[in-house]
Amino acid sequence: MSAARPRLLALDIDGTLLGPDGEVGDGAREAVERARRAGLRVVLCTGRRFRTALPVQQALGLAGPIVLHNGALVKESTSGHTLSARTLAPGLCREAIAALRPHGPPLVYVDGYPETDFVTERGPAHPTQAEYLAEHGEHCAFVEDLAQTALEGVLMVSVMADAATVARLGARAAEALGPRVHRHEIQNHGYGGHILELLPTGSGKWQALRGLAAGWGIGAGEIAAVGDDLNDLELVREAGLGIAMGNAVPAVRAVADLVAPSHAEQGIARAIEMVLGTR
Repeated sequence: MSAARPRLLALDIDGTLLGPDGEVGDGAREAVERARRAGLRVVLCTGRRFRTALPVQQALGLAGPIVLHNGALVKESTSGHTLSARTLAPGLCREAIAALRPHGPPLVYVDGYPETDFVTERGPAHPTQAEYLAEHGEHCAFVEDLAQTALEGVLMVSVMADAATVARLGARAAEALGPRVHRHEIQNHGYGGHILELLPTGSGKWQALRGLAAGWGIGAGEIAAVGDDLNDLELVREAGLGIAMGNAVPAVRAVADLVAPSHAEQGIARAIEMVLGTR
């Protein structure tokens, strides 16, 4: 744990800020406001896309940048302007699609807000992915064949499925692509099951946040971060003060300086109290 006083507070959304019902609780809203009044910059760092992260930002009364797609994209929340983006080269993107193809058409995420958020084919999909498409299909561009589609500006290729399928596809992707992509296997809080994500190398919540912090003259030791899943591991480990939620996966709890109650207990309020107690 760093002795530096935190100046920046990085918060994951799903499994951290939000309760199991997917809502921002009053306790979370009030705690974030206390952090702001205490002078901390508050930055949401999420695997979500801009369209689905923005309502959380607004519910908390926040403005400024949001770290999205696990760090592959950073957008200014008020204007929607892209501040930074890491993308997969077209050839590598096609290899990633091929690696996940045994599951069915993957989801190919792009920085196309406000029109298109992701691209895929119509076809059989795991029930969790099918439910996601049914709910969010209006912002999806459906194509006949991803392999024959121009794939520029791709932020991430992913699939939603049960844990066993995701583990199997993750192993396949690791063998085919190795270190040429950044890989996450995380819980799917909104739809059940798990998500496998293939992102550009060098992307990550921590890398994106450090870029923002450096622009504000804030050092790594002056950052406090709260998270729960494997895509938060580096964020929690590298921050001057890293806090794991009580519902965090064991790997994140193992690298944390402190552990707060679970998101089912609105543990985010306690986590923010821990941060403010170091100031």
